[in-house]
Amino acid sequence: MFLWLKKYMPRSLYGRAALILILPVLTVQLVVSVTFIQRHFEDVTRQLSQGLALQVNYITDQITAPDRLDAIDQGRPLARQFQLQFSVLPEDVTGPLPERRRFYDFSGSIVQDVLYQMVPTVLAVDLPDDKRVSLYLAMPAGIGVYNFDRTKVSASNPHQLLVWTVVAGAFMTLIAYSFLRNQLRPIKRMAVAADAFGKGRHVPYKPTGAVEVRAAGNAFLEMRARIERQIEQRTLMLSGVSHDLRTPLTRLKLGLSMIEDESRDELVGDVNEMQHLLDEFLSFAKGEGEGEPELLNPADLAADIVSGFERSGHNVTLLPVEGEGMARLRPVAVRRAVENLIGNAVRYGTEAHLSCRIGEKSVRFRVEDNGPGIAPEMRGEAIKPFSRLDPARNQNKGSGVGLGLAIVTDIARAHGGSLRLDQSPELGGLMADLVLPR
Repeated sequence: MFLWLKKYMPRSLYGRAALILILPVLTVQLVVSVTFIQRHFEDVTRQLSQGLALQVNYITDQITAPDRLDAIDQGRPLARQFQLQFSVLPEDVTGPLPERRRFYDFSGSIVQDVLYQMVPTVLAVDLPDDKRVSLYLAMPAGIGVYNFDRTKVSASNPHQLLVWTVVAGAFMTLIAYSFLRNQLRPIKRMAVAADAFGKGRHVPYKPTGAVEVRAAGNAFLEMRARIERQIEQRTLMLSGVSHDLRTPLTRLKLGLSMIEDESRDELVGDVNEMQHLLDEFLSFAKGEGEGEPELLNPADLAADIVSGFERSGHNVTLLPVEGEGMARLRPVAVRRAVENLIGNAVRYGTEAHLSCRIGEKSVRFRVEDNGPGIAPEMRGEAIKPFSRLDPARNQNKGSGVGLGLAIVTDIARAHGGSLRLDQSPELGGLMADLVLPR
């Protein structure tokens, strides 16, 4: 029902908390102020104006002289008793009588209405400010004028209620917001720690704040420790298996080197493939935990990677770098990820392009090739560990392990980024985007 309001709502926790705090306070102040002004100041003003109207009618009835000066002499003593000033305008005064009222003077409209209703001969009621009132009446001697203080017909300074209400409300809101900020600060610290952990960084965090916030903080710490243990156990297990298998492989290589037989080359090929598998397992085991984040220039890293492939005789081109700046990344892990993408590109194609775009919040490494690519429905399967899509790729390039894209995905997630696969619009093969936050 109120979905259209969603786009106008604050995005941050502080903004929403402030809105929840301020909106009810302003609403209550507005309702109380309007109700009080209408029920109190309006009633008081009406009663005072009615009393003044009776006084004016009484004085006017006592003034019967047709002459201007005689009428003034009759009316002034009577008016003085009621704290009023009375006079009669000269006959040469012409033109419309002043009848002013400021647009925000709500009680002034009540004064005018009451005087027009209760004083039969009234001609004009002038309210130039909140201090003086002038009342013009038709009399036998001419146009009579009553001047008196505004306090005789309305409560003094009704706007002061609004001023004090706003000041008190703002002061109390400021105090409440300071307390609310102290309650929200632990949540923000936990969010910072969680965001840093999602990007592969370890930020010191200690649960503070309310009981519920402390419980959430302790749950986060337990979850972080459990994930770190799982990563460490996986790394140790795969590293241990890979390391233990290297020894028998070395003995096999040594034994094969001493055999002179026609099948020796095939056996050496099998052993080398096993060695390659172990190296891939070890790379996957290191994965996201390899190295610590450092401040580096992504453009320099991309140029260094491409120069390494060029020295190896591969057709790899570095496109012009977009943007500039430094980023906090794991250089060893990022190098491994980009090299895996380029390795796949030159393995299944004959040409590869590497581009780097340094944005305000992220860094994107894009690798494109002219190979057969990966069908859209198979791209989700391609990033899973030990997944092989060789039937859709070049069979004459040899069989892969199925860990290349999985390693890249692990490294991307460890940085809080992602790996996206698509078709290259320029070369026609696979386009892999490694997006990492700065």
